Amino acid sequence: MATIRVRDWTKEQIERIRDAESHSSHDSVIKSLLKDRKLAQYVDEPAEPGADQTADAADETTAPDTPFEDLTVLAELRDPDNGVVFLWCPNCGNELAHLTVDTPLGLSVFETECQRCLTHLDSHAVVAIEIGYPIEQKLVDDHLQPDLKQCVLDYWDRTLREADVTTENAADVDHLVWQFDQYRREFSWDWPADRPVVGLDSGTTYRDTETDERIRVLEPVTDNRNALDALQVRRYAPDTDPEAGEPDTEILDPADVVRLVRDRRLVLDDSGPSADHERPEPSA
Repeated sequence: MATIRVRDWTKEQIERIRDAESHSSHDSVIKSLLKDRKLAQYVDEPAEPGADQTADAADETTAPDTPFEDLTVLAELRDPDNGVVFLWCPNCGNELAHLTVDTPLGLSVFETECQRCLTHLDSHAVVAIEIGYPIEQKLVDDHLQPDLKQCVLDYWDRTLREADVTTENAADVDHLVWQFDQYRREFSWDWPADRPVVGLDSGTTYRDTETDERIRVLEPVTDNRNALDALQVRRYAPDTDPEAGEPDTEILDPADVVRLVRDRRLVLDDSGPSADHERPEPSA
């Protein structure tokens, strides 16, 4: 990899910016400074008649706000540095491939299988690492696997929050919710308590952040292969009296499950009703 010699004073300034702005590397700092310079040029230079002077600047400012530099889920990667990409499995931390690609990168379909954990992956789960990300150091510090997981969780969360749910693409969004739930189950990830969930599990209580009610999932009542299942649940109002007995069960249909997940409303609730009191009654 090519290196650039800089004076100690310059290096100290770069490191100061890196620490203050939480950049992942010196390269990330320099790219940020170059981006700022590019945006400043569009402010200082007069616009030419008939020319869209702000087009490139708009592309820069509309880039997704991700928690990492040079670490991106493949589905939203557009311009990898020097056209070099390392593909990694977020489930087991295995490198899948090392590619040289044309930019801007455009993918219609991408599917692969991790040779270590045998997980089937597509562009919504594979993590693309660019050359600016310090892979070797992350491996030494044992930080790579947490970064891969955080990168994917952030992408899933943003993708569902920003989903444009219209009649034309509602089925696509429904499929994404199902797909993310399938990955979550296969990866067996412990879900962060501060992040909205992407799927529901039997025997688990969730809090609806919009209504503050608790939803206790008892069991699935369907067995769909390529769609979310309907679920038997109990709902607990925010002011539920613990001595009042259990509320009646009801069926949460797949459309309601998709809506709650897609709208980023449900989080894990540790204070919910005990699983010992939530066993579904035997059918008559």
